[in-house]
Amino acid sequence: MVTGTTSVPRLVIAAPSSGSGKTTVATGLMAAFAASGLAVSPHKVGPDYIDPGYHALATGRPGRNLDAYLCGPQALPGLFGHGARGADLAVVEGVMGLYDGAAHQGELASTAQVAKVLRAPVVLVVDAASQSRSVAALVHGFASWDPEVRVAGVILNKVGSDRHEELLREALAGSGVPVFGALRRVGAVHTPSRHLGLVPVAERHAEAVESVAALADRVRAGCDLPGLLELARSAPPLPGPAWDPAHSLREARSADAGHAAEPDSESGTGPESGSGRGARPVVAVAGGSAFTFSYAEHAELLTAAGADVVTFDPLRETRLPEGTRGLVIGGGFPEVYAAELSANEPLRAAVAALAASGAPIAAECAGLLYLARSLTPEPDAEAGTGAAPLPMCGVLPADARMSGRLTLGYREAVALSPSPLLPVGARVRGHEFHRTVITPGAGEGPDRPGDGAGGGPAALPAWGVVRPTRQVEGFVRGGVHASYLHVHWAATPGIAASFVRSCAR
Repeated sequence: MVTGTTSVPRLVIAAPSSGSGKTTVATGLMAAFAASGLAVSPHKVGPDYIDPGYHALATGRPGRNLDAYLCGPQALPGLFGHGARGADLAVVEGVMGLYDGAAHQGELASTAQVAKVLRAPVVLVVDAASQSRSVAALVHGFASWDPEVRVAGVILNKVGSDRHEELLREALAGSGVPVFGALRRVGAVHTPSRHLGLVPVAERHAEAVESVAALADRVRAGCDLPGLLELARSAPPLPGPAWDPAHSLREARSADAGHAAEPDSESGTGPESGSGRGARPVVAVAGGSAFTFSYAEHAELLTAAGADVVTFDPLRETRLPEGTRGLVIGGGFPEVYAAELSANEPLRAAVAALAASGAPIAAECAGLLYLARSLTPEPDAEAGTGAAPLPMCGVLPADARMSGRLTLGYREAVALSPSPLLPVGARVRGHEFHRTVITPGAGEGPDRPGDGAGGGPAALPAWGVVRPTRQVEGFVRGGVHASYLHVHWAATPGIAASFVRSCAR
């Protein structure tokens, strides 16, 4: 039996609502503490991919998500311990308001639930712009709503003046919740946004470095860093072992004893060790500015399952990495870079050829759009011109376009067709986050052979979504699995094991 504890000092940065300044404070704290010489482990509650990019820039360590819906509350201590291994401090940025979580499911996936699971003190970031004495009632309500949530401090944001700060501190003096900082209402640090939130770090690296440095300066000047570090050190040890990708794969293998052996954590040998085809197939993972959405644990699981993971940039590279036997294309913004992706005809042809060979390809959201026949970006508002469909890889008999409607939320789904990821009937939890539509929205079954995409096998439906509403979604075609659904593989490590086995065949 694997045992252990995690004793890393930790803070959860929460707020009464979105827009209060969580990302400003959390990223600034991460950067300020890292600049002081501490090894800081960055974490984000929920499925968001963009904030962790800024966290990684602030700390020099991978930003990691803690999502109780996608992975289950029981998995979070281990995932936290894995990400925080060797750190002096962990800072966890919350999501939405402190008690907001998955719709109609109580506290599930809320920042409050994660704070309880991690036994971490919560620092509440309050937008104080339009209040003075009322701040005490607000903080009292959040601190007393759930006795198991330890709201242990407040950082006041958007404070107007010294006099305003004095009134706020006076009001909170008798609340029992100490004030650890006050940030002035000054010009916002430049962190541009667009249709899905902040622009990812990969698209504005030099500017993002300056933005993170500015956030660190603001937080350093306005917050009690020694006091916050002392508070973080008050968190008790967290029982249980840190998550380990190789151990996770062994557990998945035990649940499906009919599959070939997975690698152990030290040998690094793959599922086809000893075969003539080589022990470690190359799995290419799309990256660069167009494909920035990925959970760090996915590459770790692929590596532990026996693959050599090689990242490439579809905007810059005209060939897949040498020896590619499988391809993973995660989320991102292909709609922003549609013209550049379309213009890279050699790579589009290489991806289509890989799919035609039957090699496994896992595509989520942006990857789904890239594998379609075409993608119609947004019209050019400045030029006053409409948008024309641009050719994509043509792997799927479907066409994608921008939409004015945001599709957002958690999903529960069942695998409808056999694929390199999961057997039929496997259940997963996932998340959708996009402003595009694809037509048709799912493979239409064996009676509709591959049309408009070079012939080949029929496109079958990938998922039967069962919550929140029932629908069929995504495509399975040969070795391709493509869908809008983002799934966290740490919750279903058999996905990585099955994918690598398919590569090694």
